[in-house]
Amino acid sequence: MNTTVERVAAILSEAGAANEITELDEAAPNAASAAAQVGCETAAIANSLVFAADDTPLLVIASGGHRVDTAKIAALVGASAVTRATPDFVRESTGQPIGGVAPVGHPRPIPTILDTWLADYPQVWAAAGHPRTVFATTFEELVRITAGTPADVGA
Repeated sequence: MNTTVERVAAILSEAGAANEITELDEAAPNAASAAAQVGCETAAIANSLVFAADDTPLLVIASGGHRVDTAKIAALVGASAVTRATPDFVRESTGQPIGGVAPVGHPRPIPTILDTWLADYPQVWAAAGHPRTVFATTFEELVRITAGTPADVGA
């Protein structure tokens, strides 16, 4: 395991969360690819998407089953604009690469919104700090370990 994944595993363990990290056979560049590799529906993939809300990092953990409505997110957080972050902004904000951003393990806390669509699944899969690593969890556990705000984020 690389140090980023080890950090995620340690934080999950400290939080009393499911912390078994699964290494995928290949990188999962999108939710469909991750779902195929772990054997779940695409909508049960918890995508950690980083946005810039008025230039401040914002993490939206969205179901792989739909797109995020940035206008809806802006209204939720009171931002004038919410835009998709650049790869450099993602790495600077999370310490993790795009495609592997975990819900936890960032250098500083990031305000987090969790897609309520994920609550429909008894198990969801989230990235674990590297594009080839994931962990199984639940919507409730994600809310608890991220101190995130559940919301309808879909377009």
